[in-house]
Amino acid sequence: MAIDYALPSPGPMTPPSSAAVIPITAAPSTRGVSVGGIMQIVGNRVLEERERQRVDVMQARPVIQGLASHVRKCWDEARQAKEQTVEPRMLQSLRQRRAEYDPDKLALIRSHGGGSEIYMRLTSAKCRGGSAWIRDAMLGAGADKPFSCSPTPMPSLPPEAVLELKQRAIEELAAYYRATGQQLEGAELREYLTNLREEMLTKAYEEARAGVQILERKMEDQLEEGGFRQALSEFIDDLVTFPSAIICGPIVRKKPKLAWVKDPATGEYTADVQEQITLEWERRDPFMIYPAPGASDVNDGYLIDRHRMRPHKLEELIGVPGYDDEAIRAALAEYQTGGLNNWLFVDTEKALAEGKSTTHIQGSTADPIIDVLQYWGHVSGKMLVDWGVPEAQVPHSTKQYACEVWLVGRFVIKAALNPDRLSRKPYYMTSVEKIPGAFWGNSIPDLIRDDQDMCNSSARAIANNMAIASGPQVGVNTERLPNGYNLTEMYPWKIHQFTSDPMGSTADALTFFQPQSIVQELMMVFEKFSVQADEHSNIPRYMTGDSPAGGAGRTASGFSMLQNNAMKGLKQVLSNMDIDIVEPAVNRLHYTNMRSTMIESWMKRGDLQVKARGASSILAKESLQIRRNEFLQATANPVDLQILGPEGRGAVLREQAKTLDMDTDMVVPNPSKLKMMRKAMAAMQEQAGAPEDTVGSGEQLSNGAPVTDDFSPS
Repeated sequence: MAIDYALPSPGPMTPPSSAAVIPITAAPSTRGVSVGGIMQIVGNRVLEERERQRVDVMQARPVIQGLASHVRKCWDEARQAKEQTVEPRMLQSLRQRRAEYDPDKLALIRSHGGGSEIYMRLTSAKCRGGSAWIRDAMLGAGADKPFSCSPTPMPSLPPEAVLELKQRAIEELAAYYRATGQQLEGAELREYLTNLREEMLTKAYEEARAGVQILERKMEDQLEEGGFRQALSEFIDDLVTFPSAIICGPIVRKKPKLAWVKDPATGEYTADVQEQITLEWERRDPFMIYPAPGASDVNDGYLIDRHRMRPHKLEELIGVPGYDDEAIRAALAEYQTGGLNNWLFVDTEKALAEGKSTTHIQGSTADPIIDVLQYWGHVSGKMLVDWGVPEAQVPHSTKQYACEVWLVGRFVIKAALNPDRLSRKPYYMTSVEKIPGAFWGNSIPDLIRDDQDMCNSSARAIANNMAIASGPQVGVNTERLPNGYNLTEMYPWKIHQFTSDPMGSTADALTFFQPQSIVQELMMVFEKFSVQADEHSNIPRYMTGDSPAGGAGRTASGFSMLQNNAMKGLKQVLSNMDIDIVEPAVNRLHYTNMRSTMIESWMKRGDLQVKARGASSILAKESLQIRRNEFLQATANPVDLQILGPEGRGAVLREQAKTLDMDTDMVVPNPSKLKMMRKAMAAMQEQAGAPEDTVGSGEQLSNGAPVTDDFSPS
């Protein structure tokens, strides 16, 4: 599959006229020198050294150094801004879901000496419940694809259709004049032209709908093969855990794929591994995304995506359109043994919070890690010209141009203008609770952090109070204890020996008293904040299987009402995913397909609108089955059946069969087969529909068969 998506480097794919690669290659290769007609023979080491020197010269040019310097400056700004506010909150959320105290909180608890360190998994339960509910709605068994496509209400007519419309109007008006000797004028002419235009628009809508169905199936196949479902599943876990969750795609990659190739000699099919350019989607770790300080979304300001790649992943970019193969090889030669790390403090903290070993951060000699910075942002035309971009590609020096730059250490392996004409970045993000004007929103751990802290405090107090109140406390007058008396042992029937009080006091040597238990009061505090967590997260306990304590939840209708009210918050999360993730991602895929040479020209009119189905499908599924049954029953009469036709009735039956997990093609014929069946039935009726006065008269039909009562219409 050849997708004209990225901005190609010199290779088999040709870059579109609307995009341009910033020149980062120059200087011819000097791998062999011909002297006097004789080719000089040199060793591999000499060739590698010459190649390295040539790449060093290219990377040292002002255009490359200017790009690298600009990216590093933006990286420092974005990293410092994120370190101050967002990363501590993300680490808190991660630890909170894993039921672990922050290091400073744990140190404070331990400083009070020997107390309980219990952590109530309230946040973990809420996150699991929320992710399970969202995943079931978007990806569960029986769930439809998360989007649908339809033609625009007024599809644009292609030029040939407009010409056909004009020609038809001229011919019909001329025929009317020849037949009647009059011309249509005034209201009659306007009515005729309006009806003719409506007829052509109806035809155009039907054609657009047929094309949209093909495009929809193609995009569904691309999303499935590109790993969109897997990326969405991982995205959902991020969504309920972190302030924002991010998906990226479509990403152009070169992947080995197994193909079955027919051997022309033997005629047998054999397995063959072929390198193919593919489109993929992936979940991006929120820890690796660095927006511009003060950005409100992914398309506001620049964005830096930090990749931690192993050498074989970096090597997969060789041959992908838009990347500099020689720069990638030079970076691999320099970093594939020792790796390249930015040594961020958050990497260690994140590894500890995830329960991983910190040794994997820098990798190893055998399997190193290479940090790659992917920059998306706007650069002024003057800077691009100063960096070496031809002025023909940058006509306005004061205009801002969207660019994409990949930086590996000191090597720029890709520098291109953003191929999207609207300067959109292929990243999509949303939050459980969005904050207007802010890049990072609120996650479930953020919403119930105070409730979690109070429940933890109550649980620790309960555990400590239970331990203290589990038995009597003993006071000892040490002046009356004999030498060697063991104060740490207490058991039934123990005999105590005491000495006389040197001061002559008659006070007891041992005093027993029972500490007060306040477990019930602490349990009430715990329950109070646990209920508060239900309200703040919009995920009550009965949404995950627990039954309501009482009230309206005691009846089936009351429980349904409570459940519907609780689902409103989660439906808002689905709506966020529809608006911020599904619709822009599918629209971006449609845009990519429109730029591809694999799409037929008649399908490139763009008369398509994408509608996400996450929240709407949940609302519909609650009563859709009942409403479909009612519709089928209400239309089961000759008049409605004549209006619906076999195709309309079959469409409703197919949707019903889908909800019953049936093979719709086996149960209900597809529309084309229904049309063939209707044409065959019409032909039989036409063949049998002879006039009544000829029935039984011995006449013959057109096929030579005698006309009898068997062929008379019923």
